[in-house]
Amino acid sequence: MQSAEPADGRARAVSEAPSGYTVDAFHNGGFFLLQPAGSGHRAGMDAMLLAATVPQSARGMLVDLGAGAGAAGLAAAARLPDLQVVLIERSPVMAECARRSLELAENAHLAARARVIEADVALHGDRRRAAGLMDNSYDHVIMNPPFNSGRDRKTPDPLRSEAHAMETGDLFERWLRTAGAILKPGGQLSLIARPESMADILTAMGQRFGGAEITPVCPRPGDDAIRMLVTAIKGSRARLSLRDRILIHEGAGNGFSAEMNDFANGRAALSRRMKTRPSK
Repeated sequence: MQSAEPADGRARAVSEAPSGYTVDAFHNGGFFLLQPAGSGHRAGMDAMLLAATVPQSARGMLVDLGAGAGAAGLAAAARLPDLQVVLIERSPVMAECARRSLELAENAHLAARARVIEADVALHGDRRRAAGLMDNSYDHVIMNPPFNSGRDRKTPDPLRSEAHAMETGDLFERWLRTAGAILKPGGQLSLIARPESMADILTAMGQRFGGAEITPVCPRPGDDAIRMLVTAIKGSRARLSLRDRILIHEGAGNGFSAEMNDFANGRAALSRRMKTRPSK
C-alpha cells in the first residue's frame, strides 16, 4: 500500500492500482480515479473546467454524459455536497473504471451520491428511457463530447479514439437532443468543446436552450482560444453572451494561473451572469 501523505505534499492514493491502471488524485486528494495507464482518455484540465461550470448553489441531480472514468461528475460532487451524480458512459472499459473508482476507499465520501449507467448518449425515445435516462429528470447536465472530426488524424488507440473522435457529423445534435430531453425545465446545460465546434453547438441548441454564455479558454495572453465553455438554460429565451476569457497560464512558466488553479482544485465555480432557476 502507498502512503497517503508523500513528502512532496501532493495527495496520493492508499489503494493500489491493478496492473495496467493508475489511481490518480484530483482536487488535491478530494477524490481519486482509476484510469487505464497506457490507453484511452486520461482526465485532466477539460474535466475540471467542465465541473467548475456547475454553480456553487447547485443541488439535486446532475448527469455527466460521456463521463469516461467520471472525472467531471465526481469533481462536481466533491465540491457540492448536496449534489447527486449519475455518470453515463458507453465504453464498457471506461464505465468499469468509473464503477471501480466509486469503490475506492478514498472515494467512500462520494460513493453514496454517485452511480454509473452504461449507455450510449445518442439513444433517444423509448431506448433512451429504457437505459435509465428519463425525461425531465435532471437539474444539471454536463458533457465533454468527442471533439475530433473525421478529417483529423486518428489515434491508433481504439479506446482513445472512441473518446475523442466523432462518429457522425450530427454528434452535437444527438447529444443536445438527449440533454434537452432529460433536463428539467429551467435546468442548466454545461459543455466544453473546441472553438471550431461552436456553430454546430449553437445550431443544435436551437429552441431547446437559451441564455447561452460562452467563455473562451486561452493558454496565455495573446493566444487564441483552445477550448470554449458553454452554459445554457433549458427553455430560456434570453440572449447569448460572450464572457471574458479564462487564462490557463500566467507568466513564463507552465504553472496554472490563480483562477485556473482554483478551478482545477475545486475551490471555485464559474458562476453564470444570468440567474439559473434554483434546484428543488
